[in-house]
Amino acid sequence: MAITYMTEEGYNRLLAEINHLETVKRPEISAQIAEARDKGDLSENAEYDAAKDAQGILEVKIAQMKQLISNARLINEAQITTDVVQILNKVKIKNLHNNIVMTYTLVADSEANLKENKIAVSTPIAKGLIGKKAGDVVDIKVPSGTVKFEIVEISI
Repeated sequence: MAITYMTEEGYNRLLAEINHLETVKRPEISAQIAEARDKGDLSENAEYDAAKDAQGILEVKIAQMKQLISNARLINEAQITTDVVQILNKVKIKNLHNNIVMTYTLVADSEANLKENKIAVSTPIAKGLIGKKAGDVVDIKVPSGTVKFEIVEISI
């Protein structure tokens, strides 16, 4: 599996979620299985089947998250600069086709959240911006075609 770069905040959030799944969700599902098992014939018990399915899904999720943690590399936020676009930079860009200005923070894939304007470094827009400077105009291929963006500002 590939190395995943994360901020310390993202790493800690993932650890907390794993802990919650293991200490809260896992016992809840075990209790559901025990309760369904007590109801008798397991061959026709939909509650039992549903609880077992939920347990399987939970265990896969926990395993995936632990795999992500085991391959995580923390980003040293003190080394982030604004001379060129890089991970953890906040980038203000202007779509030169419609003059709409957007601001995104480039983050690790595991920390992307469009509602917070955090886009993964693996997205086409982020890939097109990385390594560029303020004032640069870049052509970025997106699903709807190629869009021309101007990098207005790079900040932390």
